[in-house]
Amino acid sequence: MSTHGLEGLEHTVQLTHIWINELDARLDWNNKPRAYRLLKSVLHVLRDWLRVEEAAALAAQMPTLLRGVYYEQWRPAKTPVKNRSKADFMARIDEDFAADPLPHTAQGVMAVFELLSKKISRGEIEVVRHALPQELRNLWREPFEAAGAVR
Repeated sequence: MSTHGLEGLEHTVQLTHIWINELDARLDWNNKPRAYRLLKSVLHVLRDWLRVEEAAALAAQMPTLLRGVYYEQWRPAKTPVKNRSKADFMARIDEDFAADPLPHTAQGVMAVFELLSKKISRGEIEVVRHALPQELRNLWREPFEAAGAVR
């Protein structure tokens, strides 16, 4: 079997590990599988809170592997969700951690938002952030460090 073309796959796996490692370090958990679960959960809820165009534009700047995770089980016709409060957002995260509750859900969400601000272009983060209700925007602090490209 030829390895030609597999470099891109290996690269997206490496990028995904970088994102997970950075989130794990930011949370000071020393638990990469749990950090991945949090990243996935927040990405899914965020995706469902955005209009289809906004969700797709955000995904376009993610590593290919995370983009696939992001789109997993997505139903674009049902987005954005009707109940878009901070409490609803946190409840969705808490559902994903029912067997292993987060001590401070909002802090975990803020850590993911900070990671996204570092990895996604500033312009895209501004669009996504402003698409959220004010009470959620308050968790996505300004000013935020943003990157020019996926790293």
